[in-house]
Amino acid sequence: MLRSVRRAGAVAGLLALAAVTAFVGAATAAPAKLKSPSQAMAAVAKGGSGGSGELRVVAEGLNNPRGIGIGPDGALYVAESGKGGAGPCIAGPEGDQACFGRSGSVTRITRHSQQRVLTGLPSTAAPDGTAAAGPVDLGFSGWTGYLLIGNPGGGAATRKALGPGAGRFGKLLKVDLHGIRSVADFPRFEDANNPDGGDPAEGGVDSNPNGLLVRHGARYVTDAGGNDLLKVDHKGRISVVAVFPPRPVGDIPMQAVPTSVVKGPDGAFYVGQLTGFPFPVGGANVWRVVPGHDPEVFKGGFTNIIDIAFDRRGRLYVLEIATGGLLNAPADELPVGRLVRVNRDGSTTTLASEGLNAPGGFVLGHHTAYTTNNSILPGAGQVVKVAI
Repeated sequence: MLRSVRRAGAVAGLLALAAVTAFVGAATAAPAKLKSPSQAMAAVAKGGSGGSGELRVVAEGLNNPRGIGIGPDGALYVAESGKGGAGPCIAGPEGDQACFGRSGSVTRITRHSQQRVLTGLPSTAAPDGTAAAGPVDLGFSGWTGYLLIGNPGGGAATRKALGPGAGRFGKLLKVDLHGIRSVADFPRFEDANNPDGGDPAEGGVDSNPNGLLVRHGARYVTDAGGNDLLKVDHKGRISVVAVFPPRPVGDIPMQAVPTSVVKGPDGAFYVGQLTGFPFPVGGANVWRVVPGHDPEVFKGGFTNIIDIAFDRRGRLYVLEIATGGLLNAPADELPVGRLVRVNRDGSTTTLASEGLNAPGGFVLGHHTAYTTNNSILPGAGQVVKVAI
């Protein structure tokens, strides 16, 4: 049980507990039946519950879309975690399978076109292509792109079990005119350092990088499995910026599960928390992190945060993947998410909820947010536009 609770601290094991299958990897409950892509598309057309923001689809047909950013050319770029493949496959503790394939990709979206500009990236998913792990976030420094690849859980041994083609899992990749090369290896760092001190015998060595910030020559990554914020310098050296400790929920030590990181208007880092099992409603925080100091709670009361951002006026926006909690979604439906703005007086305004089904990430444009939707489905993933 302790191993399952620990693994639930990684995004890899979360959505199975939400009754919609995990992103990939261990689950502490039997996976439930997931909507088919066609059912999910119909649900988006019908809408979910709550919220008043109108959604407009700007891209569709995506495979497990997660992080999204605006490139130096003004186009949208989406990290697609893919749909797995024919294998090799690995089994989780509940007997669920995740099978490897080179179906991960990056899609470029403009007003006039939608095109996969980077393909052949590693992916694992359930046999039906749902709940993939693969490309999860991206960022830019000028015309140089950086792509973060998630890890199917554990340390470097997990990707080794998936064969030689899986070597890029858990790594930060640099993409430019010279090609693609590895910059940093987070599972290897977790194996060697285990910053949060989790017991290796209970699955405590666990890396699942999920959020990326590219800023002034340095890259910052939230490791949802390792429960830490990491810095990658210009030479690819990884160092620990902050570790997020578990906190008790009843008799269960709930893992922190940091999923996203941004730089705030005050120069501090802000980190969004998904929370681990039992995923309490209202139990997720946004932390403020000043290097050299312990993380402090900046704003609480959220549920299952998957992404955060600040606008030009210094206001915080928070995206929840499951507003009702990952354990509370109906067995045959995707969880309904929510995009929230934190106002200057500390109050919150819900900008969109209805139709946001398991959103995976967002980026702010001019009076607009672009959000990935249906983020755990193959072929049914979308990018939707929300007026803010």
